[in-house]
Amino acid sequence: MAADSDPESEVFEITDFTTASEWERFISRVEEVLNDWKLIGCRVGKPPEKGEYTSGSWEETCLEINFADFKFSITHHCLKQESAESEGRDEPEEDAYPLAMQDLLCMNNDFPPRAHCLVRWFGMREFVVISPGTNCEAIVSESKCNLLLSSVSIALANTGCHVPLFVQIQQKWRRMFAGECQGPGVRSDFEIVHLRKVPSQYNHLSGLLDIFKNKIGCPLMPLPPINIAIRFTYVLQDWQQCSWPQQPPDFDALLTGEVGGVEFGKLPFGACEDPISELHLATTWPNLTEGIVVDNDVYSDLDPLQAPHWSVRVRKADNPQCLLGEFLMEFFKLCCRKETTEEILGRNSVEEEGKENSDITQALSKLTEPASVPIHKLSVSNMVHSARKRIRRHRRVEESPLNNDVLNSILLYLFPDAALDKTDTSDVKSTQHNPGAKTEPDKDSEDYHLYNQLKSSPSESLTYRLALCICMVNFHHGGVRAVAHLWQEFVLEMRYRWENNCLIYGLASGPPDLRCCLLHQKLQMLNCCIERKRARDDGRKNAASDGSRDKSRPGPENPGAATGPEGNTGKSWDSWSDSEEEFFECLSDTEEMKEAETDNEKKTANKSKAEGRLQPHGKLTLLNSQEPLYIPVTQEPAPMTEDLLEEQSEVLAKLGTSAEGAHLRARMQSACLLSDMESFKAANPGCSLEDFVRWYSPRDYVEEEVSDETGQMVIRGDLSARMKIPGNMWVEAWETAKATPARRQKRLFDDTKEAEKVLHYLSVQKASDLTRHLLPCVLHAALLKIKEEESTEDIPSVRKAVQQLTAHASKLLRHPSPDFKKLEDVINQTSAVEAVVARARSLKAKFGITKGEREEDGDELERFVSLLLEEPEVSVVGAGRGPAGSIIHKLFVSSQRLADSSDEGFLMDVEAALLAPMEEETGRSGGTDDRKAVPDFPPPAGREILLRTCVPRPAPYSKALPQRLFCVLMRDEFRLAGAFSSDTSFF
Repeated sequence: MAADSDPESEVFEITDFTTASEWERFISRVEEVLNDWKLIGCRVGKPPEKGEYTSGSWEETCLEINFADFKFSITHHCLKQESAESEGRDEPEEDAYPLAMQDLLCMNNDFPPRAHCLVRWFGMREFVVISPGTNCEAIVSESKCNLLLSSVSIALANTGCHVPLFVQIQQKWRRMFAGECQGPGVRSDFEIVHLRKVPSQYNHLSGLLDIFKNKIGCPLMPLPPINIAIRFTYVLQDWQQCSWPQQPPDFDALLTGEVGGVEFGKLPFGACEDPISELHLATTWPNLTEGIVVDNDVYSDLDPLQAPHWSVRVRKADNPQCLLGEFLMEFFKLCCRKETTEEILGRNSVEEEGKENSDITQALSKLTEPASVPIHKLSVSNMVHSARKRIRRHRRVEESPLNNDVLNSILLYLFPDAALDKTDTSDVKSTQHNPGAKTEPDKDSEDYHLYNQLKSSPSESLTYRLALCICMVNFHHGGVRAVAHLWQEFVLEMRYRWENNCLIYGLASGPPDLRCCLLHQKLQMLNCCIERKRARDDGRKNAASDGSRDKSRPGPENPGAATGPEGNTGKSWDSWSDSEEEFFECLSDTEEMKEAETDNEKKTANKSKAEGRLQPHGKLTLLNSQEPLYIPVTQEPAPMTEDLLEEQSEVLAKLGTSAEGAHLRARMQSACLLSDMESFKAANPGCSLEDFVRWYSPRDYVEEEVSDETGQMVIRGDLSARMKIPGNMWVEAWETAKATPARRQKRLFDDTKEAEKVLHYLSVQKASDLTRHLLPCVLHAALLKIKEEESTEDIPSVRKAVQQLTAHASKLLRHPSPDFKKLEDVINQTSAVEAVVARARSLKAKFGITKGEREEDGDELERFVSLLLEEPEVSVVGAGRGPAGSIIHKLFVSSQRLADSSDEGFLMDVEAALLAPMEEETGRSGGTDDRKAVPDFPPPAGREILLRTCVPRPAPYSKALPQRLFCVLMRDEFRLAGAFSSDTSFF
């Protein structure tokens, strides 16, 4: 008693049982998720339709939950059924079974070809899975598995959820699940057995039936009938009896020995190997009973030829080697090369030797340096030809990357006019728009305008053909060194054409097309320079032919030479410098000499002599006189490429928003306006600004009816409000403009300087820069090639993929600096589309579909092949007796006989097995015993057996509930997935 009364001897330990444990928190979290997803209560829906598990869309919702510090992922899988939500939801039955238990007996979706493994094994349309997190260890121990299953059972009971809940256990690759589904007075337990080898006593239907009967333990006698569904899968891997559909190389062409041989301007296409690796034949017996079929260790009635249902799927080769994809990828790899052309070629062909400099880019600088040699030997042409000779002399020491024959053939393909007289413009213009093509392209077609979307170049242009040649040279003739060699020759050809006034073949006339790639714009700019130079030279020749008449008085109007300079300047135009300032000063000196002759002639010319008239402007007359208003001959505006426009925009933007900056910006932009005003004044002596506005900007001349002094309505006009703003740029330019015809004005476009800028730009391009410029053209050509090949096969999925590829590539290529990783994805997608076309051709060859011969069942076979490309699994009409089934049967028989001959060593029978007609083999009454012993089909690679019944469990007086067992028997796998229901009210 003393000890009990001692306060120090008493120990108080208080345990707070109201604090939730980690296990209880985990259960509570699962219940919260089920409530948030609205999975509580009875769910009503109509039975799924046949094939809906494959054709329908599945929804997945995923969240993360924790059990202490262990992460789990909980995922809800559900088949979307729109009509199920509105039917029968208002009046659910109180004792209705959960949908999952109803689905256990549904036969509409047995063996779905594409579905979650739990859907295939248990046939459910909705379920929830709890699995370990991404970096968490697997649930292996039995105690942890039981703890999770207890959590699941408590959560389902607390919430009243009728959706089955699974827990993933063991290693993930084993696909082991344990689960439970609870309903009003019923429960289904989901169990899985997984072994590496099939036990011998369960290697047939009779053994599996014994397992199923023992598991359900039905006390009723006789046992209710068991529904059986069986599927055997046979794999065909040997395609030696089928021809390879890829086109053989053209040994007569320039490029010999290459698979799918290519020609200049044509991309290769097709697979180097068979893109179909395996054919899987599934023979199905969908609805059997135990007494109808016999399958045991001694005998089996399951003959694949007698199966009522056949379905086929093809297994695609992993990343088949495709020619077009390889071409594109090898070309794309050049984007990563940083070397210059000289570094790639391995020789310094532009170094100084002695006093001479062979650098082409410094040719103009060389002209201005002091020299002891005559001036005529220091021309641009001599410097370029000297450099070209040194380059070629250097190449004799080292072997050129490109063979001379190949190089000459490529250059002749790029420049077909090289075989003609390059100065003959009629021959050039006649073929300018259709180089090397057999037929004129349809410029109204969608394919022709594809270059607008991809920002490449027209399919008949020089840039397009150059891209194809660069791509081919890179793949077949030495890689990046050959590309650098070809590009160097191309640049030399461009300079030759500029110096000799030869138009560039394969480029449309006119200013650069900003819808095309920058390289195409540069070539068009060079072509514009050549056109202007030729026009100026022609005008000079015409002026020189007039001779003394031009010196005594102004010559007659010559619109064809209006853009050229005046011919009586007294000096050769070849001696003028390319500087704008010097050119303008010399032109001013000429005008001063003319003014010094007679002041009277000058005044008379200003008043009465009009120059540079093109044609009358309708019936309009000058406002201050009755003279007709003439449209003047004007200078064409300077053509510009997109990079020059961007530079100009940056310069104008840097001027700022101040008044002075705005005024300077306006003056910079009014050079063309001032030139047109001077031309207008020269063509219309005595004109006013209002006359110019009526022609140049009619909207700024406002006419209205007013009444005059006599009361009659007359039309009077005046300048618009913006033209009357003080300090208007038009008024200022009009006051400073002189009456000068276009041919005596300062050139708005200095073709010599612009041409040298383009040539320098081309000469400094690296292999990587060239690849970036030409990549849109190569992708353009690839898409056209795919469209061409698809048109013969008629594959809807390919047409849709090409449209998506075009839209994706268009967005990427129009960006100033495209993402190369995304461009690589586009190339990979292009290769994947190419593989689809190759698979279609492979399947057509295997099923005997040819273009020349059309059999009675050709249309059905074509539909069958088309579905094989689109669908995961295709049913065979007529099973083994239909047209497709008979061909598949022959393929298996040929493969079996070939394999048997190889195994037994009968090598001499291989040719006979392949060449003998199948009708003779199958219909032959006699033959050797060995030939008869060879089965038509190999042993099945996989066997799937589905057993279903509805029996009371666990007691005879319990409710009759669905029971299901799905069995998978393979060489290295044995799996049993069972769903066993029991009555929780009467047990």
